[in-house]
Amino acid sequence: MSADPNALYSRKNPYPAQLTANRLLTGPGAAKETRHFEISLKDSGLQFEVGDSLGVFATNDPALADEIIATLDLTGDEEVTGANGAPTTLRAALISDFIITTPSKEIIKALAAQTPAAEHLASILAPEQKKELEAALWGIEIIDLLQEYTGVKFTAQEFVASLRKLQPRLYSISSSLNAFPDQVHLTIAAVRYETKGRQRKGVASTFLSDRADVTTIPVFVHTAKGFRLPEDKTLPVIMVGPGTGVAPFRAFIQEREASGATGKNWLFFGEQYSASNFFYQEEWEAAQTKGVLTTLTTAFSRDQSEKIYVQHRLAEEAAEIWRWLEAGAHFFVCGDGARMAVDVDAALHQIIEKEGGKTPEQAAEYVAQLKKDKRYKRDVY
Repeated sequence: MSADPNALYSRKNPYPAQLTANRLLTGPGAAKETRHFEISLKDSGLQFEVGDSLGVFATNDPALADEIIATLDLTGDEEVTGANGAPTTLRAALISDFIITTPSKEIIKALAAQTPAAEHLASILAPEQKKELEAALWGIEIIDLLQEYTGVKFTAQEFVASLRKLQPRLYSISSSLNAFPDQVHLTIAAVRYETKGRQRKGVASTFLSDRADVTTIPVFVHTAKGFRLPEDKTLPVIMVGPGTGVAPFRAFIQEREASGATGKNWLFFGEQYSASNFFYQEEWEAAQTKGVLTTLTTAFSRDQSEKIYVQHRLAEEAAEIWRWLEAGAHFFVCGDGARMAVDVDAALHQIIEKEGGKTPEQAAEYVAQLKKDKRYKRDVY
């Protein structure tokens, strides 16, 4: 028997899992649709630790693939080379093998080679013009370009040769194997929006939401050694996870309870409205009743006239957070890396300055030491 329980299944050989639960977490009035998924790992031998991610190989929306085929004036039965180098049909390749939403540089070059009207896009493909290209393509998918430049013709093989390979999505695992053996849970916001009069769908999130119940889900475990609970179960833990960033912390709380950890646990959760976005509210309240979740601090940005976010709650609790840090607390952040994590990091520095009586430079040194000691850990995207 292999020493590695995950050796049988991997990114190159994913496990064909079954979806066993798909539950809506958001209520009426929510701006986004967030769901709780449960996937069976029974008999797979797959193991994971809380903090790890699950890789999901999703397929594209068949309706979009069919629309692209019709726009190309093809049938979908044409033989092409799939992503693995083996022959397959055009329709199968568009559903399972390639990215058919975001335009690739190759398809832009191919369009520009056939029509001067697309040359303005090809002229901004240089790496230093990345922002210009993103602005020009904002809200535009491959189907839009094909319908705009109708004079352009592709053979089936030429078209798939201009596409990039469909990649797996990584999602933070929101359950502990000690609490839910043979299962893995995910907490995901379904990406749905409208641009240019068309409904757009996130590939993996809507695959799980809309189509995964009638097919297998190829999955693998992605290890995240840098996002682990402290080995010392007496140490306190501070978790900052707004939105779906709360996912790994649901797993953390389950693990802390299952392992008998005695360290205190503090969760900061933020979303828009308490009435429609309070994910896992009953679970948090039950964990508080049991004494597993010591403190739950929420920030619902739209429940009052001024917007309140998790970084504001951190500032309000500065003195107590400083006491926890001085007692050896590990500080975790998960979620949006572009804004939230930056604001939380700034709040952490200010807390250390204010409560620790430190200069900005000394606070920066304190944070650097937290990172060196693996007590400040982030899973941001």
